[in-house]
Parts: sequence; structure tokens; C-alpha cells
Amino acid sequence: MTHSTVSSTARVLGAGLRALLVLTLVCGVIYPLAVTGVAQALFNDKANGSEVKDAGGQVVGSSLIGQRYDLPPKKGEESPAPDLKWFQPRPSNGLGTNSVNTQYSLILSGATNRSGDNKELIQWVRDAKAAVVQDNSTATYKVEPADVPADAVTSSGSGLDPDISPAYAKLQAHRVAEKNGLDLAQVEDLIAEHTTGRILGFMGEPRVNVLELNTALRDLTRA
Repeated sequence: MTHSTVSSTARVLGAGLRALLVLTLVCGVIYPLAVTGVAQALFNDKANGSEVKDAGGQVVGSSLIGQRYDLPPKKGEESPAPDLKWFQPRPSNGLGTNSVNTQYSLILSGATNRSGDNKELIQWVRDAKAAVVQDNSTATYKVEPADVPADAVTSSGSGLDPDISPAYAKLQAHRVAEKNGLDLAQVEDLIAEHTTGRILGFMGEPRVNVLELNTALRDLTRA
């Protein structure tokens, strides 16, 4: 190998090494720090996971991910019963269990992938509707099957939907008021305060974030 060939090879290797170092610095250090800085400065809440905090400042979850509110499972019980003092989310096997609204555990994400005429899916919906009617009927309020909205008996495509419709929230208001010793008007005011309208007034549907609503409910009952 001639001297010129060695020098040429050394120059190429040196240029490659310098490019590697520069690109590592720019792409691996400067750019991530810049993006993180801009996100923290302009979108601090979203950059940190859209955390929801209670009145004491404790993080209780993310407003983007739904949670379940169940009683501790009994021995031999396949699935825990819902804790009826809380507003309940949409049906899903993918939501983490959180009976006291202070912990979160994600199990899985995904839809049922069953067609609308699938017999098992139809039975699930019928069972869910019967449970909604039974769980939310009180001594002074009777839920009619026709009053049960679709989101009360079907899961979302991801199975992680954090929101329910205002109709489903209002259907649960009587039961939540009774279980927590509150006036119905207090609970309905909470629902109204945590109802988000359509984006820009025409996109999507009005919705209620269950975690934020239950966090406010807990703060109210502890006041």
C-alpha cells in the first residue's frame, strides 16, 4: 500500500469520524434538548403526559388514558365488581384498575375485532346494558333500557377511551349522589363543569373525562 493510499484512507476515516461526532452531538444532544426545552416551555402539561392532579397536588393519572374503578376482587371472582360510588368509564378489558383514584396500571390496548353481528359481541352488549340499568337504578330513579347510551355498553377502538358522553355521566348521577351522600344538584354541577364541547364548535362530540370528574368528586366528598 502506497503512502498516498494510506493518507487518503486516513483522511476518509477522519472525515467519517468527525461527521459521526458532529451528527451525534447535533442529533443526539442538541436537537433532543431543544425539542424538550420548547415542549416544556410551550406545552408543559402535554409534554409531561397530561397529568391529572387532585386538590392535594398528587398525580392520579393521565387525562388521555382511561381507568377502571372497581372494588377489590373477591376470592374466586373472575372480574372485580365496579365500585359504584365512582363514575364508571366505557367497558374495556384494557383499563387499569383504580379503586381509590390514586394508582394506575395499564393492562393492554385493543378493540374486540368482532363484527356487529357477532353473537358473542351482541351478548356482551346485552349483558352490559342490563348491568347499567341495574347498577344505576336507585330507590327514586329508574333507568330504562332505552335511556342507556351506546358508549355505556361498547368499548372504544383502543379500549383506552378516557371520556364518556354527557348522557352516560348524567345517567350515573343519581347513583353517585346516593352512594356518596350528596345532593343530585351537586353531582350534576360537577358533570357540567367537566363537560367539554365539540372542538371548534363542530368537530367531535361533547364528552366528559372520567378521571377528572372522579378526581373532582373525591375532592368534593373530602371537603
